[in-house]
Amino acid sequence: MAEAKNRKATGYDKYVDWKMFSLPVALLFLILVLPTPYGMKDVGTEYAVGPKAVVSFITQHMFEKDSSDVEQWQLVVARMMERNMRMGALTRDRFLKRNHKWCKKYKIQASETNFNRASQHVRQNISDEAFLGLMKGAMELRKEGLKYEDITGKDRAAADKGAWQIKVAIAMGAFVVLCFLTECIPLPGVAFCIGLILVFTGVVTRKEVAMLYWSDACWFIMGSLMFAAAFVKTGVDKRVCLMMFKKLAVPNIRWITLTFFVIITPLAAFISDHALAAMFLPIGMLLYQNSLTRDIPEDPELAKMMMIAIAMACNIGGPGAPSGGARNVIMMTYLTDMFGLDIGYFQWVTYCFPFLLLMIPIAWVVVNWRFRPRITSLAPAMDNLRNEINKMGNWNRQQKWALLIFAVMVFGWFTEKEFYNLGIYPVRLGIGVIAVAGAVAYILTGVVNWRDYQEKVDWGVVWLYAGAIIFGRTLDETGAAYWLARTVIDLLAPLGMDSGLPLMATSNALTAILTNLMADGPAAAAVGPIALNMAGLVHPGTTYLPFMAMSTAAASSFAYCLIIGTPPNAIVYASGYLEPKDYLRVGVPMFFAANIVLLMMTAFFWVWRGFGSLPAF
Repeated sequence: MAEAKNRKATGYDKYVDWKMFSLPVALLFLILVLPTPYGMKDVGTEYAVGPKAVVSFITQHMFEKDSSDVEQWQLVVARMMERNMRMGALTRDRFLKRNHKWCKKYKIQASETNFNRASQHVRQNISDEAFLGLMKGAMELRKEGLKYEDITGKDRAAADKGAWQIKVAIAMGAFVVLCFLTECIPLPGVAFCIGLILVFTGVVTRKEVAMLYWSDACWFIMGSLMFAAAFVKTGVDKRVCLMMFKKLAVPNIRWITLTFFVIITPLAAFISDHALAAMFLPIGMLLYQNSLTRDIPEDPELAKMMMIAIAMACNIGGPGAPSGGARNVIMMTYLTDMFGLDIGYFQWVTYCFPFLLLMIPIAWVVVNWRFRPRITSLAPAMDNLRNEINKMGNWNRQQKWALLIFAVMVFGWFTEKEFYNLGIYPVRLGIGVIAVAGAVAYILTGVVNWRDYQEKVDWGVVWLYAGAIIFGRTLDETGAAYWLARTVIDLLAPLGMDSGLPLMATSNALTAILTNLMADGPAAAAVGPIALNMAGLVHPGTTYLPFMAMSTAAASSFAYCLIIGTPPNAIVYASGYLEPKDYLRVGVPMFFAANIVLLMMTAFFWVWRGFGSLPAF
């Protein structure tokens, strides 16, 4: 009973701290009642009035008619060009690659006949130069030609509504960030507050908000947590870990920590980092406890060295693949929603996995540099591990099914985009659907029952990331992210850092700082739309867009310095061997090293390789 009273409350056990919660609530209302800045009104004009003005501009120049007088296929041409312009796709070649499904996705009403006639007209009657000139003229009109003070009537009312929605998004952003920083309310509760704020302020309707909470990214997160639960139940996690150490580990502590990095880091690209931290923490504690002797009954530096190595190995592995963290899927979703660019699972791996290979030796050197243990040989502990492996016996049926289904899921993640493009799959599955299909397969094969999922899956995390995705989409769709991006670029312009690699370095650094103060997924959700809007403003329709998406996702995993930064940090801290300052001992040098490695990789590897048919920035 005394133990229960003294136990420190976790985030889900806590009730609302009303003294702290009053701060984000007060800030929310303060921003809403403040006068609307002109910049918001200007962006509200672009977003609310701009599409109609651009469509009319295109029909006037292309068909010499107002948008209300043109034929349906001509209106389809103008609306497709307007949507391409917003996505930064200014070339005729990008326009001609669109299909009827693309029109449906972006709610451009067009019959098959009108779409075909629109595409044929552009292909036969408009040159590349004329098309690009018209698109640049339309972009100039939207950005510079439309002025809030020049519009009246319904257009003024639409612009005012757009400015109000931007202000709501900014106020909501301040509320969410402050809630995450102070943890004054359970974090899944913040996810529901996001939806409530949007409905109460009139930004979305009650029907729209319910639909916003689900996406392929949410399905992926849910499915990932489900198969992690299946691994833990069957004991596959312990068996695989022990087998790896039996074959790879050698008694010296330096090589033990290297083994942690070599094994955990690549796995963290495909399995959730908190699951890996939970899987390897008992191994690390077992190694430490069995290494102590009568002469050296305690060695705090040894314990800290192994615990921190586990956490950092999990953290640096996240950017390697989309399955390495929700932040990766969030940025993939934003890139597709905002600019229509798609990064496949295998494609992401080929760009981002080299980051892991570069960071493994750096992290290993930093950990061995910052900690000096008295015990250097772990031979007794390794003997104990071998005995544990021998006690487990042969693989049973459930363990075999768990490993087989996971292998099929990974294969599906790697190939679903490529197989769809080759016509092997009739429909695009998405990595979220594959993850949930794997979770269902565990039930069908008897590996788990629903009670296992109900008790072992952290459903609060699913809702947390669902709310984070809504938050980011709201920033984008209202124009708030665009307004913030334009403001940041204006501030950086006098310093010569408003484009190219200097802008990306600034964006990465700010993302990395923020992710140390709040959860990595919400950090990516908050920064992602702003970063992509900056990329779309300064380098529209170029490789800068996917590069910014991948670098933002990677930078949001640089939460090395604080316990609250990532779940692995919190999990290894629960071992009782670490102090908060220990994270700073390793985290600060790794923070700077990771930002430098990411920028260098972008400058040399990504720029050299390019991205599909997109022009270089």
